[in-house]
Amino acid sequence: MKKIRLFTPGPTMVPEDVMLEMARPMDHHRTGEYRKITEEVIGLLKYLFQTEATCLSIAGSGTAGAEAAIVSCCPPGHKALVVNNGKFAERWRDVCAAFDIPHVTYDVEWGFGGKPDVVEKMMADDPKIDTVIAVHSETSTATLTDIEAVAKVTRKRNALLIVDGITSVGALPVKMDAWGVDVYITGSQKAVMLPPGLAFVAVNDRAWARIDSGKSHALYNDLMAYRKSIKDFDVPYTPAITLMRGARFMLRQIKEIGLEKIWAETTLLARATRAAATAMGLKVYSQQPSDSVTAMLVPSGIDEGALRKTMRSAHGLQLAGGQGSLKGKIIRISHMGYVDRFDTLSVIGGLELTLRSMGHKVELGAGLTAAQKVFEKRE
Repeated sequence: MKKIRLFTPGPTMVPEDVMLEMARPMDHHRTGEYRKITEEVIGLLKYLFQTEATCLSIAGSGTAGAEAAIVSCCPPGHKALVVNNGKFAERWRDVCAAFDIPHVTYDVEWGFGGKPDVVEKMMADDPKIDTVIAVHSETSTATLTDIEAVAKVTRKRNALLIVDGITSVGALPVKMDAWGVDVYITGSQKAVMLPPGLAFVAVNDRAWARIDSGKSHALYNDLMAYRKSIKDFDVPYTPAITLMRGARFMLRQIKEIGLEKIWAETTLLARATRAAATAMGLKVYSQQPSDSVTAMLVPSGIDEGALRKTMRSAHGLQLAGGQGSLKGKIIRISHMGYVDRFDTLSVIGGLELTLRSMGHKVELGAGLTAAQKVFEKRE
């Protein structure tokens, strides 16, 4: 039986102890015990997001949380600017279109993050823009946008800033209150190390004032309904009970380890992987790399699908491919959550073997040595 190691940027690997926690007998959600779970999760989410804002959980993927935030924060009479630099940024543009939210896009070349000065200029050119939607770590291109700098621009204009932190929260430095972000979103299957099925949304008072100013076109994803229930640590609809139990377990672990330590380790794994890529003759795709996931261009003459298939069948290593215009052109390796230095060395070693078997000229051990040298400097 082959052991499968996930290096996909969601779902990520789930620790065995949290799976055991979620395997305990089912309980009912309209009970005092479940409300205690919700209360503790809400408090731990404040630590995760580094905020005093209201934190909510929604049974659904990160997309459910992002849609809830966008639709609730953009009632009729408001206009959004979407920083569009990848496949997931495109999704938030599409949410605006689906709900008839007036919006414009700042189209950024894939592999680059949004520039705060361009955001500022576009807002100056169009005074109707009062909301900015941006992706912190664009998963599809493994690219980082400087959200702290973007937030300075939006605060100057008194505009709301909604941030997709789905592959940044819990992996990279995220300081919602200190930076001045109004809404942050993440999903359970990323750095929180849970199965898919929960969205976490942090909403500050500025955002609530906007939400309260108009009527939402959402029902299940109406954040006002979740805020009303959370006063009693309840939920408006049936929650993902076992996932919430797992969330309490994992968020406790994250707080015990400490976010700063987790952020530093994620960065280390990313640096080692990028060094290994260069040593293997591969090019890192992003011009502004995110440390939560690394994207590498597949060498000319190598079939990307066959490469990933061989990585899984021969070595038990599951990578992610490209999306949209990058389909068949890149592979992506996650550094989030339940992955350590030796997991990282295993995927580098497997990639060397696979590339070599497919005809790419790579010296065995070149990538491993480069990665180990990065690790050695941190010992």
